[in-house]
Amino acid sequence: MNNNMNYLDTLNPAQREAVTDDQHNLLVLAGAGSGKTKVLTHRIAWLIHQQQISPYAILAVTFTNKAAHEMKDRVEKLIDMPTNGMWIGTFHSIAHRLLRMHWQNANLPETFQIIDSEDQYRLIRRIMKNLNLDEAAWPPKQAQWYINKQKDEGIRPKSIIESQDLFQQTMLKIYAAYEKACQQSGLVDFAELLLRSHELWLNNPELLNHYAKRFQHILVDEFQDTNTIQYAWLRMLVNEKNKIMIVGDDDQSIYGWRGAKIENIHQFEKDFSNTSTVRLEQNYRSTGNILQAANAVISGNYNRLGKNLWTQAGKGEPISLYAAFNDRDEARFITNRIITWTQQGNKACECAILYRSNAQSRVLEETLIQANLPYRIYGGTRFYERAEIKNALAYLRLMINRNDDPALERIINLPTRGIGNTTLTLIRQTARTNNFSMWQACQHLIKNDSLTTRSQNNLLTFLDLINTMDPRSTDRVGDDTQQAITNELPLHELTEHVLTCSGLLEYYKKDKSEKSLNRRENLTELINATKEFDVEDESTSPLTSFLTHAALEAGENQAESHSDCIQLMTLHAAKGLEFPVVFLTGLEEGLFPHQMSMDSVEKLEEERRLCYVGITRAKQKLYLTYAHTRMLHGSEMCRQPSQFLRAIPNECLEEIAGASRLSSGQARAVPLQIPRPISYKKRSVITETSCGNFKVGQTVSHNKFGEGIILNFEGNARVQVNFKKFGTKTLDLNYAKLS
Repeated sequence: MNNNMNYLDTLNPAQREAVTDDQHNLLVLAGAGSGKTKVLTHRIAWLIHQQQISPYAILAVTFTNKAAHEMKDRVEKLIDMPTNGMWIGTFHSIAHRLLRMHWQNANLPETFQIIDSEDQYRLIRRIMKNLNLDEAAWPPKQAQWYINKQKDEGIRPKSIIESQDLFQQTMLKIYAAYEKACQQSGLVDFAELLLRSHELWLNNPELLNHYAKRFQHILVDEFQDTNTIQYAWLRMLVNEKNKIMIVGDDDQSIYGWRGAKIENIHQFEKDFSNTSTVRLEQNYRSTGNILQAANAVISGNYNRLGKNLWTQAGKGEPISLYAAFNDRDEARFITNRIITWTQQGNKACECAILYRSNAQSRVLEETLIQANLPYRIYGGTRFYERAEIKNALAYLRLMINRNDDPALERIINLPTRGIGNTTLTLIRQTARTNNFSMWQACQHLIKNDSLTTRSQNNLLTFLDLINTMDPRSTDRVGDDTQQAITNELPLHELTEHVLTCSGLLEYYKKDKSEKSLNRRENLTELINATKEFDVEDESTSPLTSFLTHAALEAGENQAESHSDCIQLMTLHAAKGLEFPVVFLTGLEEGLFPHQMSMDSVEKLEEERRLCYVGITRAKQKLYLTYAHTRMLHGSEMCRQPSQFLRAIPNECLEEIAGASRLSSGQARAVPLQIPRPISYKKRSVITETSCGNFKVGQTVSHNKFGEGIILNFEGNARVQVNFKKFGTKTLDLNYAKLS
């Protein structure tokens, strides 16, 4: 073992304090880019070298496999010995390790198997079928979300009080049946790993005491992302005989929608005695202007533990603010800036484009493709390759060509309509035997009464649905005539008509998860895409031309992860990453902050933390962009600048004069691949954050509209308020009588 202590010399005073404190439980508030992984790994090395703690008496927990591997690699280099056998891993991997070692105590078979999310979904579907539950009324994804949420809160079916509410009754019935099936088959899902591991402590005090003695030091990374069951698991393991150090940042808690509890980090000092707090505020990533903007934005949140990022790197370049005419102008501006960056000898992979909603990538992708710039969707899928877009396009394809077998097979039971694998297999066999298309095989089976009454009715409903959605179709079951799609309906109206009639929009609305919300937004963006689409070949119908365009766009292979390409990603996916140049896009009210977050102070604060995370991804140069108009449901909607922009000090910003403005006040598109010289003017678009006794983000009440949140002020007398029941209203403060 290497006893050289020189590695401590690389730490700043705050980092050194966190690494070498042996008297307290530690809360380390680690700001973005402040070296939190360095502190964690150096503390492990210091405990082993200086305190003579056994490597196997240390438990280090983080959230992702990538972070765990990085921690192991760094520790191995510092202690000069293999980390094999050390307890360093994710919450799930540590829980799994415990359950494998103590399967009997955990009431599990020795050969228990872990099922992933997809396997869990299939099992839930089978259980719902056994319970005679219609998937159209009770989507399996909804039940899956409910089950995992209960487990994350540490709740078993037996602990749930029966309700008179039909939804609660049904979900509880599914949960109970699912738990029984898993126990009988020896299956453990991801959420069960944590819950079962917590119950291992609860039901086996001697075992808990053994591990509390064994793990003299417990270190937890990204503590702000812990959920209820993870926090409860840690609280049981830590007592007066061992010590815990948590490293986290309440300002970067952005996963509330998947169960993370910011309250855990706020509660830490109360729940763990003899606690000392160390703040890591020196930033080694970003310039002074970027950090000043981040500090200003996050200061709008209440109940923060508090810290102020600073750097010795100097102010750096000002943050560039661009007010685009519309979303296409925004995309062209970003593309031109990246072209300029690469023409100066820099790499494309040093540029990242961040957005709040997955749907925003569509316009950005199309513009980058036009400019022949390679890009990669980090942690996601290109727009036309996303499952919900493929589903929608399959309906459109089948309307044009009833003999499109791949399209029919994709959507014949989506949304679920009772056409199972047995029926589908029979359709395939009939098509092969008679040299039919699958559509013709469906008609043949119905004509010849070859199916059960229920299967035949379900199949007939599907065929009639496709025919009915086609505005000019005269198809009837048994009629092989193909009808062309009408040109009477505009393409975007036809698309919206299909999304509604097919039930796809309603299908994704029933699932309340963040993923389902993204899918709904992507389907809405598909309507925008059809509205903007220009038909170049007049000899084909607009729909045929668009489907060809979509197929070619999807066929553009995404750049490999190791290649020099522009990085596109959501703000949630960007956490933990850094780039020399960052474009933070779509800074508009209702988009960022998201409309779904405007009815709650807690949700609005999480949006603000998300903005803070986005800003602090930038190392050298940050661009902030928003559009005056943006396509929504096929129509251009006027947008207001995000309230987050108002918080950024003027001295950090320089507004790039819109290259799309003409002296007449009209607008034109920025020509692609023609970099323009940057011209600056004093910022004029950002309004006040307070007026009288009111301020942005405050909850107010109106005698007619009820409760709402202040979004914006217009001058000294007018205020924008988002009301829970009536949406956004602009009111005159002299007459509104807000309280």
